[in-house]
Amino acid sequence: MELDYLLDFLRRLAANNTTAWMAEHRPDYQRARATCTELVRRVLAKVAATDPDLADLTTADVLFRLHKNDRAHRDPEPYKRRMGAGLKLGGRHAPRAGYFIAIQPDGRSWLGAGTFHPTPAMLAAIRQEIHYNGDRFHRLREAPELLRHFPTGLDVSGPQLTRPPRGYAADDPDLAWLRLKTFGVGHFYADAEVLAPDFVERVVAGIAAARPLVDFFNEALPGAEQVGVS
Repeated sequence: MELDYLLDFLRRLAANNTTAWMAEHRPDYQRARATCTELVRRVLAKVAATDPDLADLTTADVLFRLHKNDRAHRDPEPYKRRMGAGLKLGGRHAPRAGYFIAIQPDGRSWLGAGTFHPTPAMLAAIRQEIHYNGDRFHRLREAPELLRHFPTGLDVSGPQLTRPPRGYAADDPDLAWLRLKTFGVGHFYADAEVLAPDFVERVVAGIAAARPLVDFFNEALPGAEQVGVS
């Protein structure tokens, strides 16, 4: 894989993020995209062997577009500064917890696991599961293998409610977790780690370590068995 080329392309794109530049460098983009596709294909091939939720996914199901779909009015850049994929049952946009790979230069490559943009229904279901099964939730989020790959643990730096969610008491022992609006762990990789020969294996090991926590979130979600590829 040409991961060095992929990083270089994304670095150049960040400095020239316009449709005109992209039109002039379309072959470069296609080469970089092919590298990202191959990376994701290799990861999928390894994780699918042990995770039936991911067994039938293709790269087309999971790769994110480079073009920004929801660009803010004041955002002049038409393209994301990263390439990546969302690995979960039903494909990248399915209402499930899953795994997220992003390649971005200068130490911003990232592996995430969980749900980072849950719908209100997903949030309600996960909060209820934590309320009912708090002991299991804490065992999973504090698991040594999870923390070995994601040392900062469950991310509490993102958006959260200022008051208890509706239906929960202000003195609930798990209130700090119930107020969260995202439920996930993440780890950044230096460029040298991305270029190392064992990068795919490290990503696969991280996914395996996070799987029990991701499964906990997904078990809470209604209608999971009816999710189709998006």
